[in-house]
Amino acid sequence: QVEMVESGGGLVQPGGSLRLSCVVSGVNASADSMAWFRQAPGKQRELVGLITSGGTTNYADFVKGRFTISRDNAKNTVYLLMDKLKPEDTAVYHCNGVWHSRDYWGQGTQVTVSS
Repeated sequence: QVEMVESGGGLVQPGGSLRLSCVVSGVNASADSMAWFRQAPGKQRELVGLITSGGTTNYADFVKGRFTISRDNAKNTVYLLMDKLKPEDTAVYHCNGVWHSRDYWGQGTQVTVSS
């Protein structure tokens, strides 16, 4: 059974940083792309960025230059390093992967950017 567990969220002041982690179990995630999404209250879920099996990354325009996705295949873990956080980055952040033709999601971790 595939499971994805995010952690690392919390309350941070504008301009601060957080690093989110997503640990995958039940499948070897190293051969597949993985993504981070976020959903703010009252808004649709949106793609933050993704990382391929080879480590190539792509980001949404609204996080370019501020967020960095990386992965540690030995730990079956994907990270989202968020710098220069803004109040509009407040959302629940989810990691995502596709295995066996099915979308898998973690439960999400809350990030709140506020002074």
